[in-house]
Amino acid sequence: MLYLRKKILVAIDGSPLSDKAAEEAVRLAAGNPSQFKSKIYAVLVLPNSPRNTFTDFVPSRPITESEEWEELRQRIFYVIEKDAAEAGVPLEVKVVYGDPADELISFAAKEEVDVIVIGSTGKGFLKRKLLGSVSDKVARHARCSVYIVRG
Repeated sequence: MLYLRKKILVAIDGSPLSDKAAEEAVRLAAGNPSQFKSKIYAVLVLPNSPRNTFTDFVPSRPITESEEWEELRQRIFYVIEKDAAEAGVPLEVKVVYGDPADELISFAAKEEVDVIVIGSTGKGFLKRKLLGSVSDKVARHARCSVYIVRG
């Protein structure tokens, strides 16, 4: 079996399920016995900032520019940063804005990612049809493999 460096994208949102996906991503990366280390991209997708109207004189700042962002960032990325450091796996943390599924697919294509690791809550058929599912959309539209971690 040929072991090559892999680029792994893991979707992070601070939930217990995304922490489970983070653990799986580190396990995948650390399981590569090759001399070439796999790399993990931990991506947090925040919604687009609210649109300003003509009544807004001072637009609100993005959360990443707020005073509490550093504490929030540490909580959201705690598991992936700790696990990657313990396993000696290179990690790059990214925060992007937009629709979660679209941004994950776009990031994976741009960085030529080999596998996307994402959590799925398994809400059920009706809720998925009404609201849509990020993991479902990513699995259907990504050009690379998608590893779905169930809750």
